Amino acid sequence: MLRANLTMASNGRVVIPAQMRSALGLADGGKVVARLVDGVVVLEPIEAAIRRAQALVRRYVPDGADLIEELAAERRAAAEHE
Repeated sequence: MLRANLTMASNGRVVIPAQMRSALGLADGGKVVARLVDGVVVLEPIEAAIRRAQALVRRYVPDGADLIEELAAERRAAAEHE
C-alpha cells in the first residue's frame, strides 16, 4: 500500500505523488473522479469510475438485453410521432 502525507496549497490544490500517479496509470492531464465518502475524499481514475458505474448498472440489465438498440427504437418511435 502506498501512503503519503500531502500538503494542501492555499488555493486548495493537492499534488498526487508521482509513484501514486504511476500506480494508478495516470499520465499528465489524466482525469480523476473525486467523491466524498463518510468524510474521506476518494480519488479514482475516470476509467475506474466508469467501470464501477457500468458494473452497478449491469446488475439491473437482463441477460441478452441490447440497451442501445432499445434506446434507438424508442427514439425512432418518438420521431415518427412528431
